[in-house]
Amino acid sequence: MSIEQTDREQAAVERRFEDLIGVVSGYLAADELQMMRRAFHYASAHHAGQRRKSGEPFVAHPVEVACILAELRMDAATLCAALLHDTIEDTDATYEDVAQEFGGEVADLVQGVTKITRIAVESLTDEQAATLRKMLVAMSKDIRIIVIKLADRLHNMRTLTSLREDRRIFKARETLEIYAPIAHRLGISSIKWELEDLAFYYLEPSRYRQISRMISETRAERERYLDQVIATLRAELDKAGIEAQIMGRPKHLYSIYLKMRNKDKDFSDIFDLSAVRIVVQTLKDCYSALGAVHTLWHPMPGRFKDYIAMPKFNMYQSLHTTVLGPEARPLEVQIRTEEMNRTSEYGVAAHWLYKEQGGRPAKEASFDQQLAWLRQMIEWGDESSDSREFLKNVKVDLDSAEVFVFTPKGEVKSLRQGSTPIDFAYAIHTEVGNRCVGAKVNGLIVPLSYQLKMGDRVQILTQKSATPSRGWLDMVRTPSARSKIRAYFSRATRSDDIAEGHDRLAQEMRKHGLGISNATAQRALKAVAKQMGYKDVEDMLVAIGTSKESAFGAGNRLLREMKGEPEQKPSAVAASLTTGKMPPMLTNVKQPARKPEHASNGVVVKGAGGMLVRLSKCCTPVPGDQIIGFITRGRGVSVHRADCPNATDLKTQPERIIEVEWEKSPTAATTYKVDVLIEAIDRMNLLRDVVVVLSEEGADVLGSSSATQRDGVAQLRFKFQVSDVGHVDDVLIRLLDVEGVFEARRMQPGEAVGVGKRGRH
Repeated sequence: MSIEQTDREQAAVERRFEDLIGVVSGYLAADELQMMRRAFHYASAHHAGQRRKSGEPFVAHPVEVACILAELRMDAATLCAALLHDTIEDTDATYEDVAQEFGGEVADLVQGVTKITRIAVESLTDEQAATLRKMLVAMSKDIRIIVIKLADRLHNMRTLTSLREDRRIFKARETLEIYAPIAHRLGISSIKWELEDLAFYYLEPSRYRQISRMISETRAERERYLDQVIATLRAELDKAGIEAQIMGRPKHLYSIYLKMRNKDKDFSDIFDLSAVRIVVQTLKDCYSALGAVHTLWHPMPGRFKDYIAMPKFNMYQSLHTTVLGPEARPLEVQIRTEEMNRTSEYGVAAHWLYKEQGGRPAKEASFDQQLAWLRQMIEWGDESSDSREFLKNVKVDLDSAEVFVFTPKGEVKSLRQGSTPIDFAYAIHTEVGNRCVGAKVNGLIVPLSYQLKMGDRVQILTQKSATPSRGWLDMVRTPSARSKIRAYFSRATRSDDIAEGHDRLAQEMRKHGLGISNATAQRALKAVAKQMGYKDVEDMLVAIGTSKESAFGAGNRLLREMKGEPEQKPSAVAASLTTGKMPPMLTNVKQPARKPEHASNGVVVKGAGGMLVRLSKCCTPVPGDQIIGFITRGRGVSVHRADCPNATDLKTQPERIIEVEWEKSPTAATTYKVDVLIEAIDRMNLLRDVVVVLSEEGADVLGSSSATQRDGVAQLRFKFQVSDVGHVDDVLIRLLDVEGVFEARRMQPGEAVGVGKRGRH
């Protein structure tokens, strides 16, 4: 490449930078403009000789990214970081170099963008989830990092043709599924719409060209129609003394495509391509302008939304109405103040504009809400070990519709569409969710699986002794509620496992006449846990309690540690007892055939065949339940559910506890008895409807009873036969769909049904 061409390209980049300076000089101070010039020269020097795949000088890219951010009126530190955002990644510049030259704030922003970029993303699963986690962490530290990244992605999408086709498709899909929704969540609509349209161009080129052509063909007629609408509105607003800007609002190609696809419509069937925006001075003028619009044209039922009283999650505020405009054509009208209009365009980026203007408490509060959302998403990531599930939750949350519901005190809560009272309970407080036993919506008791609707008034019924149900995981729709339910069971299970491990190890040490609660034993326990590779004693006890480690082996280590004996390597024969592999000198010795374990009642007793097994009637375990075995005197092994109160008492005799498990391939003829309790609002034909469900689900009913309490709540108890716990869950889910039923569950061991007057069933 000739020196003349290089000089021409550099001159073009410098002219573009001067255009940038011209834009930002309207709101930045002289010293900030000077820092931007230094950043530009620093980037030009370090990127000298580097070119993008499109063939243009590399430094042109950071200049264009800064231009995009200047349109959002971002602050000087963000603009300098945009000019420098590739220096640490693609040149010999270091964080320390940038910090020394431009300060720690700019260097931190550059470093944050670099950490996101350095993650290789080759699929939309694990690697992308890792990228997303990094993005969220960076955003929580300084949200400007993701604003820079969005501008970086936007310019890359504008120049995507230089990549090979498979990479173009990958980048476009990633943009549509991750970056555009994040821009939407942050309220930066100007970037969101362009990212979507560019991604649409590469993913559906034929549909893009088709819709673009149809819009072009109807543009002249639409412009004529909008001119007529604007003139009519102008006259009406002037008559009402309302000062306003009125403008046409263009429909973006991807939004038109979604409407055609989701509603199965042809282009000719979409009548609301015409839309106008009215920007007024004050909040009062918004509602006055709405009255003027409805005076001119009839509003269409169900098409009015007040996002001023109930702002969207991304701080968006506006009045939306659709009216039957001139020529009886649907016309969409948006009404907002100038401040609301800036927020709709800039989103969180408006925060720095407001800071330059002295700060606005209301906007600071909205900004804090955005950071709260980011912190919540990071918590989901920390609690989810499955990257695919985390990615799915975030993508759904970014792109999900909202439903606004009210607390009994009239406070508004925004939830994901399809949310249930359980989601609402956890949105109020974790403990409210954990203690939830029921819910009233608009004064009526509803099942916990009820899907909340816009405007519902929700009251959560709680009980101190209540705990979450694992079945709730299938009902909730918000990742926040799901993570809190899982966290509860994780804590509950861990404490049980620690207690079980402690009991097993204590039992082992009692054989040697020693305890594990004194100070000497506690010090020895810490040493043994370290020897076995565990972080602390609790982790080791969990492993023992879940049978990942044997109490015998840990006890021997603990015994040696307490006696001060050095750790011994196991002999070949001893090792064979734990590994199952014979030492070389014994490999030719014929081993006696091991007696196969026998299943009785679908239960296998580990290490002992031919034993009589019976299922305890106090808790009626079924396949899928966690179970324990207890050796009785003369009646074989009694099997209990692990959560049975009687099982807790039996654990005081650990020498009689024996490991049992459900047979992996039970015979089809094996059935089990379960007791189910149903609670519902009493009504005519309730019992008939419940029995119909049981019949349809193939539940063989062995007995039933019913009673109605003084508060009008009916309690129905059924005993029936099933094949496994999955069958029970299916029946319970169907029962919850019966009108008036607000609870259907397996009865707890020893639970008694409340007695009241006889019902009218």
